[in-house]
Amino acid sequence: MRCSWIAVAALALAAAGCDRPSNDVSAASFPPPMKTPVGPVPGPDEHPNRPNNPFNGDRAAAGEGRQLFVRFNCSGCHGGRAGGGMGPSLRDVDWIYGSTDAQIFSSIAEGRSNGMPAWGTKLNEDEIWKLVAYIKTLRTQNEIQPPA
Repeated sequence: MRCSWIAVAALALAAAGCDRPSNDVSAASFPPPMKTPVGPVPGPDEHPNRPNNPFNGDRAAAGEGRQLFVRFNCSGCHGGRAGGGMGPSLRDVDWIYGSTDAQIFSSIAEGRSNGMPAWGTKLNEDEIWKLVAYIKTLRTQNEIQPPA
């Protein structure tokens, strides 16, 4: 007997939600939008607050960044002089995930979809900042070992 009352109550609630006509396309008839990002979210607000690159403009640190670039085989994907290969060119002016120091740091440390591994577990922050310093010298007069 008790189960039948629960069933009747459930049917009554279901019927109450069917008062809208079938052609109702108002905003209230749509489910709420999903707020769960899948993968990295582009834009400056999603990047954690990081200090400015402590090695910005430091030619010796950029040289160490070049050595890290070679030692960790970044050229395997980005090319020997970062001109691109299986991975994108780091010499371009337009970057999908941003070209600020903090955005480049984030790309190296956290990785990106479609192949960029997260190096934050293998490199410490200073090493990542030195890589950023090297990358920021590309296409400039301060470039370490520029292409011939």
